[in-house]
Amino acid sequence: MNKDIVSLINNYQEFILTSHVNPDGDSIGSEIALYLFLSNLGKRTKIINYSPTPSNYTFLDKDNVIEQFVEEKHKDSIANADVIFILDTNEYSRLRTLAPYIQSSNAKKVLIDHHLGFDANGFDYSFSDTNSPATGEMLFRFFKNFDGSNSDTQPIGNIISKPMAEALYAAIMTDTGSFRFERTGAETHNIAAELISAGAEPDKIYSEIYNKATIGKLHLLGKFLNRITLEHDNKLAYSIVLQKDFQETSTDEYAIEGFSSHLMSLDSVKLGIVITQTLRGVKLSFRSNGEVMCNNLAKEFEGGGHQNASGAFVPGADVNELTVKVVERSKFYLKQS
Repeated sequence: MNKDIVSLINNYQEFILTSHVNPDGDSIGSEIALYLFLSNLGKRTKIINYSPTPSNYTFLDKDNVIEQFVEEKHKDSIANADVIFILDTNEYSRLRTLAPYIQSSNAKKVLIDHHLGFDANGFDYSFSDTNSPATGEMLFRFFKNFDGSNSDTQPIGNIISKPMAEALYAAIMTDTGSFRFERTGAETHNIAAELISAGAEPDKIYSEIYNKATIGKLHLLGKFLNRITLEHDNKLAYSIVLQKDFQETSTDEYAIEGFSSHLMSLDSVKLGIVITQTLRGVKLSFRSNGEVMCNNLAKEFEGGGHQNASGAFVPGADVNELTVKVVERSKFYLKQS
C-alpha cells in the first residue's frame, strides 16, 4: 500500500475524482467505490468526468454523484481541490478538456491505474500495478489495508459496504471480461468472493451491465456483424461502425461496448479491431490473444492500453483511409507473435 496516498487521505479534506473519456465499468466502479470510501471518512468529494456515464453503469451511481464536466461550473472546484485522483488511465490526454484545469491546479495529483506505459511526469504520487487486471482490484487491496489511525475522522478499517462491493465487483468483472481474460488469477477470484460476501450480487450486476440491450443496439450489432472482414490468413478480424449506423438505429458510440468479443469468438482470429466513425474522428478498439501486442499497435495511432486490450482515437481521420493503414500495420504484429 502506498503510504503517501494514505497520508494525503488522512490530512486533506477536498477531493476530486476523475477518469478517462468514454468511461467503462472499471473506471465508473472505481470512482464510485473511492467516492464512497472517502465520503465515509468525512471527506468532501466530487466525481467529475468528461463524458456522461453510459446507461448500463448508472445503477452504480444511485445518488447521482457523478458530474459531467462544465468549464464554468467546475473550474473553481478543480483549482481549489486539495487532492485529485486520476483513475484507470495514465495519460492526461484521455481526460480531454479537463486535463489543462487539472494540470494547472495546485492540488496533489494522484494516479491509480493498471495500464502499461506509465510515465510519472505530471503526477505527484502514483499507485501503478500493471499486473493487476483492474483498477478496482487495486482499490480493493488499498481499502482492506487502509490505516486511518492518524486521521481526525473514524477509520474505516477493513469494512467494505455493500455499495462499495457492488462497484468494485462491477469494475473487476468488466475489465476481466467476466473473469476470463489473462491475468485473472486465484487472487482475483478470491477478491470477488469477498465482495460477494460483502453484498455484491453477481447475477444482478451482470444483468444490469449486459442484459439491458435496446432493439436499436441489436440492429446496430447486426450491421456490425454483417461487415466483419477477415485478413492475414484469417488471423485478423475487423468491422466498421459508421456514424450513419448510430443515426439509423437511434444509438450512440456507447452501444458498441462488447462488440469486440464477437470478433474474438472466431476460432482462427488472433487480433480483432472495432473501427468506429464518430463526429470528431475514428475510434479504434483492439483485442488480441496470446502474444499479439495490440498495445504497441495502438501506440502507432497515439493510443495505448494492455497487451491484449487497447484503444486509440484519431481525430479528424477518414474512416476508410485509416482502416487500410490499421489493417496493413496489423500484419507486422501478427507476424511477431
